[in-house]
Amino acid sequence: MKDLIEIRWHGRGGQGAKTASLLLADAAFNTGKYIQGFPEYGPERMGAPITAYNRISTKAITIHSNIYEPDYVVVVDDTLLESVDVTAGLKEDGAIIINTTKDAEYLKKVLNNYSGNIYVLDAKKISLEALGKYFPNTPMLAAIVKVSQIMTDEELLADMEGSFKHKFAKKPEVIEGNMKALELALKEVKKIN
Repeated sequence: MKDLIEIRWHGRGGQGAKTASLLLADAAFNTGKYIQGFPEYGPERMGAPITAYNRISTKAITIHSNIYEPDYVVVVDDTLLESVDVTAGLKEDGAIIINTTKDAEYLKKVLNNYSGNIYVLDAKKISLEALGKYFPNTPMLAAIVKVSQIMTDEELLADMEGSFKHKFAKKPEVIEGNMKALELALKEVKKIN
């Protein structure tokens, strides 16, 4: 991992992009890294486009602003691809990770021929299989960890199990499904170019 990694998340209100960015920050912190995880607030409402950010570093972070040139972009909802410039400022040596089943040709066109790495994951299929409901944030959290290598798969799974036990203390039945969603996503995220 390089000294500082910056990540921008694009999703819609209610899909968990903000929650995923905060979970990533907590997990990275628990592996000894310096972190920032924050949303960009506007007139958010259920279904409206939202943006969240992470900075993860091996050194103290002194920057306190939005992220304009991210190393990675996570797109939780592929319907945003045609309405939001998700590749704005994205470094060519970085990557974009998209929750989609769309083909490579379509993605390259809609991403303005972005020449960096493009990864895809069918987070809907994974969350329906593992959780029985559509919660794309858990699979996308695993995908960004796999692609960025901020931490090992094992570190993520161990940290998230503890986090889920705390978060879902009154609903322990959802812990196993969330862990399965993470494991499936770590295996199924794939590079398309």
